[in-house]
Amino acid sequence: MRKLIQVSLALLFLPVISANAGKVVTDSLSSGILKANVKYNVYLPNGFDKADQRYPVIYLLHGLSDTYTAWMEKGGMQTVVDELIGTGELRDVVIIMPNAGGPDIHNTWNGYFNMPGWNYEDFFFKELIPQLEKKYRCVGDKAHRAVMGLSMGGGGSTVYCQRHPDMFSSCYAMSAWLDNGQGQVGGKDLKKDKLYYVSKAVTDHSALAFIDNADDATLESLRTVKWFFDCGDDDFLVRLSFELHMKMKEKGVKSELRVRNGVHNWEYWHTALRTALPFASRNFD
Repeated sequence: MRKLIQVSLALLFLPVISANAGKVVTDSLSSGILKANVKYNVYLPNGFDKADQRYPVIYLLHGLSDTYTAWMEKGGMQTVVDELIGTGELRDVVIIMPNAGGPDIHNTWNGYFNMPGWNYEDFFFKELIPQLEKKYRCVGDKAHRAVMGLSMGGGGSTVYCQRHPDMFSSCYAMSAWLDNGQGQVGGKDLKKDKLYYVSKAVTDHSALAFIDNADDATLESLRTVKWFFDCGDDDFLVRLSFELHMKMKEKGVKSELRVRNGVHNWEYWHTALRTALPFASRNFD
C-alpha cells in the first residue's frame, strides 16, 4: 500500500514538472576584449519564445578545467531547474553559463579575473552582461541579477560581488576557490604557464584579503548582497569558506555558511543547486 501511494504521488507531480520544462540553447559571443568567440549555454524557461516578458537572470559559473557545458552535462542543471520551477521554488528565470576555460589547464586560459592576455572580468561586465541580457530579455538590474558557481566559479562569483556589489542581489559560492596564497591549487612552485597565471590571479584577487582591507563604505555596499557559502566537510578548500564567513561576520556583513558531508565533486554541486537556485530566487526584487 505504501509503495502504491509513493508511485501515485510521483505520477501526480510529473505533469507539473513536464509542463514547466525549459530548454538549453548553445550560442557564442564575439568578444573584442578577449579577441575570441566565447561559447555559452543559456537556460530559457518554458514559454520564453511566446512571451514578451522580461526575466531575472542567474549567472552560473563553472570550475577550473571545465567549460560552459559542465553544468548541463555533469551537473544535471536542467533537470533541477525544471523541477524547482515546477514546484514553485524557483521563479521563471534565464540562466547563463559562459565559458571561462578548458581541460588543458596548462595551455588554455582559465579564470574569471583580468590577467596578462586574458581580461575576462572586463569581458564579463562590458560585453557579456549587456549583450546577453538584451538578447534574452533580462530585467537587467541588481534586484533581478544573481551569480553563483563552483570552485573557480565560486571564487569568481564571490569576488565579482565584492568588486561589483551594485550589480548582484545575491551570491552563492560552492566549494569556492577564494585564495591561492598557500598553493591550494597547483602548489607553490608553478612554472609560468596558464595555470600559474590563473593561480596568481586568484591570489591577487583574494576574497579574504578584500574583506581584511575593506573600508566602511565598502562594507556597507557588501551588506546589500545576500551571501551563501556551501562547502563539503572533506573538501580541500573548506577552510577558505569558513575563514571568509568568519571575517565577514566580524565586519558585520551577514552571510550563510553550510558545511555538508561531501568532497570536491559533482555529486556535491548537483545537490547544492537545489539550495542555491531557490536562494537566488528568494532574493530577487
